[in-house]
Amino acid sequence: MENNKKNLRLFFVVLFCSTLLLINYSCSSDKVAVNEISEEEEEIVTIIDDTDFEATDWTTETHSKDVNPNFDEVFQDNTVKRIDIVIAEERWEAMMDNMTELFGAFGSDSGSTGGGPGGGMGNLFGPDEDPLFVPAEVFYNDIEWYRVGVRFKGNSSLKNTWGSGSLKLSFKLDFDEFEDSYPQIDDQRFYGLKKLHLKNNYFDDSMLREKVAADVFNNFGLASPLTAFYTVYVDYGDGPIYFGLYTMVEDIEDTVLETYFSSDEGNLYKPEGDAASFEQGTFNEEEYEKKTNEDEGNYSDVSNLLSVINDNSRTTDPTTWRANLEAIFDTDVFLKYLAANTVIQNWDTYGKTKHNYYLYNNPNTNKLTWIPWDNNESLQEGRLGGSLPLDFLGLSSSSWPLIGYLYEDEVYKAKYEVYLQELVDDAFSVNNIQSQYATYSTLIESYATSELDGYTVLSSSSAFYSEVNKLNTHVSERVTDVNDYLGD
Repeated sequence: MENNKKNLRLFFVVLFCSTLLLINYSCSSDKVAVNEISEEEEEIVTIIDDTDFEATDWTTETHSKDVNPNFDEVFQDNTVKRIDIVIAEERWEAMMDNMTELFGAFGSDSGSTGGGPGGGMGNLFGPDEDPLFVPAEVFYNDIEWYRVGVRFKGNSSLKNTWGSGSLKLSFKLDFDEFEDSYPQIDDQRFYGLKKLHLKNNYFDDSMLREKVAADVFNNFGLASPLTAFYTVYVDYGDGPIYFGLYTMVEDIEDTVLETYFSSDEGNLYKPEGDAASFEQGTFNEEEYEKKTNEDEGNYSDVSNLLSVINDNSRTTDPTTWRANLEAIFDTDVFLKYLAANTVIQNWDTYGKTKHNYYLYNNPNTNKLTWIPWDNNESLQEGRLGGSLPLDFLGLSSSSWPLIGYLYEDEVYKAKYEVYLQELVDDAFSVNNIQSQYATYSTLIESYATSELDGYTVLSSSSAFYSEVNKLNTHVSERVTDVNDYLGD
């Protein structure tokens, strides 16, 4: 959050440090025109002074921190809701300039499509720096939320959508990001939620994958964010424009911890990079990004996990190895996740790529617990050589020890196989999943197929229907694959 506040200061304040001449200032105006003259050139910059306002729509139920999150309001399965984002033209231009600095010119990689599995590979990774946060107004059901922190979000999805020339970019909303600059929004919430993600359904012509995969994890008893469908309209100077159908996703570090764990005071990590693999010799504190307790320099929990998972007792004394591992890592949760993730073929995560998951040190158990994240490319064979097979044939156990070494252990392998059967009997049964596909596809059809040129990642309107058909076939095939595997 501090980095984002620094970005804001750079945008609004630091210009004054080099300003030699300030003119056209009016206390009654909400815009301040600043002429900044340097030795090399003259540059005119517009700064917005919008600190004087009254939060007239504020109520305890809708805006306050002093209420429990209203999940029923925000995450409804049976409707498509609308949310509007209003960004001042000058701030939008700053966001566009920042994106150009991070990813190059808009539309510069038109071969990188954002549609379904038939689209291009694109670039799998973007820069380390997050895009610029700016204050914006958010409207929902004719209610306004004030000076909400808004930025673009994503990794490869953001880079490739931008490069393809589509403005249907994913957003992150933080409702009190700028509370230091605007005291009126101190502890502002959206029905009790501080942060929300609006994901653009990149590389998914069905626009169902993010939601259905999260439903599978939730219905299987795993900690996973809630999701819902929203249409997003953005006004960046010329009135509201339909940016398309998005999937609203709950934030892990905000309310997911509160929902699934009795305490949110443990270490929450979002690993990314070589250390995220837990391969021997890869420990790097910088790659275990802390989302809680950031000021505490204690990384002993992830360091211990790396040491224990790779310990030689795994082969010389498996009983002791399992006891040591289970003292610091919730192996039951991980094996349950592994069964679900492998069956739904959620390939863009641990086992193929070194990101897209969280680890939470549950204070009640002092065990690191696995939390899945970012499911838009699940429910398909996948890229980078495809998703992992049910028996993990071809996986380098030393490179991905949390999967490889647990599967090689006969006790953990047996538990994994029990979870496979439980999954296809219920949370990922053909009847349950095809019923979800039918309900959700009917719900979103008109919104998905009416997206506008320049504001879509859909490869074509007909692709929506063909992709839904592929999903129905996929679940039947995967259940058959599980039954064949367990029958061998």
